Amino acid sequence: MVQKDFGGVKLDVCDNGCKGMWFDWGELKKLDQNNKGFGNALKEALNYPRYNDEKREPIKCPKCGVVMHQHLFESAKEIKVDECYQCGGFFLDSGELKIIRDKCMSEAEREAYEHKLLDQIPDYVKGEASLQKESERTDAIRRYTQFLRVSYYATGK
Repeated sequence: MVQKDFGGVKLDVCDNGCKGMWFDWGELKKLDQNNKGFGNALKEALNYPRYNDEKREPIKCPKCGVVMHQHLFESAKEIKVDECYQCGGFFLDSGELKIIRDKCMSEAEREAYEHKLLDQIPDYVKGEASLQKESERTDAIRRYTQFLRVSYYATGK
């Protein structure tokens, strides 16, 4: 692994091998959208063809040696990333950064996706309905009791 500058973010890149990239905790968020980062290292990384061996065994974290967990990336649900749950680092296979940047959800899309997932949980839907009823009840009580407050008569409302 060779350290390269991606426009203020220094990443370890497997330069003479698989072209994978190691992101320490918090670094991936600095490069996951199209307008983030700059420089030759970023251009090169975005031009690497995607290579991902779906059949490979789980890899170990290059930082702390713990077996990493593979899961869908939160902002681009079409890409599986390797994450170390101990140190918070990510390993991206060659070409995955480009796909993450191309498929990155906007804030509105992310919110809609989150609601879609939550609406599939029956207890969440029941809790939301109960919360809405309690909110309406609280608002009704507040309107009713405003006449019992001295401030209502003192200000002339």
